[in-house]
Amino acid sequence: MHLPFRGPRRKKHGDAALPADPVAVAALLAECELLRSQAARAGVRLDDTPASLEALDQMVPRWRDDAELLPWLGHDAGLYLGTVVVRTVPGAAWRITSGGEPVVRLTSGREAEVVPAGEEWAVSGVPELSQLYAEIAES
Repeated sequence: MHLPFRGPRRKKHGDAALPADPVAVAALLAECELLRSQAARAGVRLDDTPASLEALDQMVPRWRDDAELLPWLGHDAGLYLGTVVVRTVPGAAWRITSGGEPVVRLTSGREAEVVPAGEEWAVSGVPELSQLYAEIAES
């Protein structure tokens, strides 16, 4: 049965259904409110450029003292890394996996799992976000 008021059906190829507007998805994933507020307090401007990743790498990691804040900030750091990649690497785009995780798909077909990378960065500072960006961007 076709119900026209429900809109067109979305195709699924192992991906979770995304809104029809990839720009809206990218904007939602770019919010990173917690990371942006921490950066602003440290005087770091997050302008979605590779240089801002370098600035984040230089921040004093005060969040590591707060066990409740740490995983959330790491998640935001991963989303921010992905945002910089999507906005600066030609052809890069967000994809939501069947498990609901956002990943960045490159034109080569490679996928970068940016959220786990951001979580690792928040805990230990290694690898640096700017280094991860460089590795992803050259693929």
